[in-house]
Amino acid sequence: MQSVLAVVDLGKIRQNARTLKKLRKKPLIAVVKDNAYGHGAAAVALALCGIADSFAVATVDEGAALRIAGVSEPILVLTPLLDGADVSRAASYRLTASLGSFGGVKLLKGKAIEAHLAVNTGMNRYGVPPDDVASLCRAAKRAGISITGLYSHLYAPQDALSLGEQTEAFAKARESFTAFYPNGICHIAATGGALAGVETDAIRVGLALYGYLPDGFAAVPVKPAMKLYAAVSSSERAFGSGAGYQRTEPRKAYHTLRVGYGDGFSRCAPLGIGNLCMDACVREGSARPGTLAELPSPGEYARRFGISVYEVLVNVTKKAVMRYLG
Repeated sequence: MQSVLAVVDLGKIRQNARTLKKLRKKPLIAVVKDNAYGHGAAAVALALCGIADSFAVATVDEGAALRIAGVSEPILVLTPLLDGADVSRAASYRLTASLGSFGGVKLLKGKAIEAHLAVNTGMNRYGVPPDDVASLCRAAKRAGISITGLYSHLYAPQDALSLGEQTEAFAKARESFTAFYPNGICHIAATGGALAGVETDAIRVGLALYGYLPDGFAAVPVKPAMKLYAAVSSSERAFGSGAGYQRTEPRKAYHTLRVGYGDGFSRCAPLGIGNLCMDACVREGSARPGTLAELPSPGEYARRFGISVYEVLVNVTKKAVMRYLG
């Protein structure tokens, strides 16, 4: 097999989800955006049915794919809908939209679609400021939009000052929101917020589901769910002084793995000797062609080279063959 192989243990993802729910005793919104952080959104979501209370994705296309795969739980689309086509598809697939502007009210007016209001508590990505939540609720009411929730996102939950500022802003927004929608679900705690103990109606967890924790958090027993393998594609006696795209000390023999920066790894963060080629990695010593070599885990690779584990996860399986356990 010439493709990178990603083996995903769905049992570990289920156990991570149970661990997080037990820790916070709150409903779980499982974040499966960007192909479930590279783990395969449909497979992960189906594995979490009965554990996760709902799901969150980045785009309408991602939500539609989950519905086609058979996921029946509520699915929140975190990116605001941008045009009529987005609205039509979201309504058709029974997706929950994010409403974070007064322009969005015009877009959703009269449409048979649910929405969560997005409030900007300081990240400045999506949503209205807390002072505008009451006005946005009033406009949504007049437009007949079905609002079922309010949410925001923490940009630095490990920092006490930032966390305090944002949670205070969200509390203000929540007070305005519940005056209009007393039964709406309010959520701000992604993985970091959930681990920081932020008060919220539900936890909206992504990274920890897959066995990793954001910077500043530790000692939560979640387990990485993915292992990566690449095939040995060549093994020969050495000649000259190069290895991949770099001059090196001469060796007696080299073997090559069929993995490179075209598979989502960094060119200058080697998996072997020298810089990675686009589709090959040179390693020292002999190996039998056709056998599989285990690659560093995404977490180990990220730590070794100072790369964000988020980036590693979403990149290294884009061309991989996926195999699921459990």
